[in-house]
Amino acid sequence: MGLFSTILEKLGLGAKAQAAPAQPGAPAGGTAPGPVAEGGATPAMPLVDVVARLEGLAAAHPERLDWKVSIVDLLKLLGLDSSLAARKELASELGCPADKMGDSAQMNMWLHKTVLQKLAANGGNVPKELLD
Repeated sequence: MGLFSTILEKLGLGAKAQAAPAQPGAPAGGTAPGPVAEGGATPAMPLVDVVARLEGLAAAHPERLDWKVSIVDLLKLLGLDSSLAARKELASELGCPADKMGDSAQMNMWLHKTVLQKLAANGGNVPKELLD
């Protein structure tokens, strides 16, 4: 499993998170059943409020982390390895351009923006101001 899959899982996004056992008293799958689309198919997975989850983690974290602008802080908040080697691995996994890989500051900025965009693309409700 790649590092981005772990990020998705920690935030309750993606196939594994959707298949996780429901909390007691919650409907199966952890979400209320949605309306049935034409042809009997169910709509796309429900959105997960990424900001609320991360703010909850930040409130309980002993260190003040600025996850809204820092990929290092975002990874720390999720309890993941935030070392340069781990960030390079994640950047490679997500297709970081080669010219940014050689400059850790540029790679970090690209990586933070891309992770948030990919969270949104995988069912995360991420405000537009964090995606720009």
